[in-house]
Amino acid sequence: MSDQRTTNSNDDHLWLETPLIYSKHISAVLGANVYLKLDFLQPSYSFKYRGLSYFIQDALRIHGTDVHLVVASVYLPRGASASTLELFKQEGANVKEEGAYYQEALAAAEDTVRSEPNAVMVPAYDHPLLWEGHASMIEETARQLPEGTKPDAVVCCVGGGGLGAGVMVGCKNVGWDDVSFVAMETRGSNCFYQSLALNPGPFVSSPQPAHAGVEVLHDETYDVTYAKLPKLTSRASSLGASWPSPGAVKMALGREGGVKSVCVSDEMAMQTALSFANDHKILVELACATTLVSAYSPTLFDKLVPPKSSGAPRTVVFIVCGGFKISLEELTEYRNVLQSETSEHWDVLCNGEQWSIPKQ
Repeated sequence: MSDQRTTNSNDDHLWLETPLIYSKHISAVLGANVYLKLDFLQPSYSFKYRGLSYFIQDALRIHGTDVHLVVASVYLPRGASASTLELFKQEGANVKEEGAYYQEALAAAEDTVRSEPNAVMVPAYDHPLLWEGHASMIEETARQLPEGTKPDAVVCCVGGGGLGAGVMVGCKNVGWDDVSFVAMETRGSNCFYQSLALNPGPFVSSPQPAHAGVEVLHDETYDVTYAKLPKLTSRASSLGASWPSPGAVKMALGREGGVKSVCVSDEMAMQTALSFANDHKILVELACATTLVSAYSPTLFDKLVPPKSSGAPRTVVFIVCGGFKISLEELTEYRNVLQSETSEHWDVLCNGEQWSIPKQ
């Protein structure tokens, strides 16, 4: 890895350094120092550009300019939104719609790679080079925080685990391996949570039995058990992986600072998306809103990042990865959905425990 990291130095990387902002509003609500890493300000509107461009540069060096790059994220399940298809076409991609969900589209991409001698698969989330590229956002964050500041926690959403693995690698690179990592998912799209539950580690009673219909698999390379979900029911489609990266699962299980794996409802993420748009005038898709759920729930925040006995303020970084699958119309729909919610509490899962969090 050392040679690859040298040739992919900051002198020739293809991504933009994105801003880290101090959120006065959320800091006041939580009684903490809250920073938002606005990582959706990339050429392709996604943190994925970091890891993908890093991987592609490496493929070009190894295979030359005749290489045919088959990007897993450009093989899309049927039914992808028109805005998503149009964006990829504007970028010059030859978009293929295959299968009913991501893993079927991935299988079609893999068939293409096997049939062409000069083709290389560019994975969506399951490769160490991607994680190294994504890690750059933490390295930037460490430089952007006030001098001498080390966060108490870093919070991000997790689907297949590529972003999460990048955060963990980045934390190790900057000496934050003891910093708590909070991984947020929605119910109905929580393969990472269910995979952690199958292994000895952070859960209160581990390992736990698999949910009904979940296929339990074992990865020999990383020696971890992981879950393959039978279907995805969450509306947070960017978190829609049927199974996680085994490497990301292994990394989370062995972290010095541990991992808090959290599952919330789509509705709780919808409420957060609306609140964040109102307070910060930024639209984020449901996956990113999942990251920010505890930013709008002091009760949940205190459970995930407990107050210090010294009374000193906590410092937390939220990875705001944005996304382009959001619109004013969808926010209006979220508001309509929430109007039918009658419960006074949100049910939240964390490392095998279920919490009842009051709506605020």
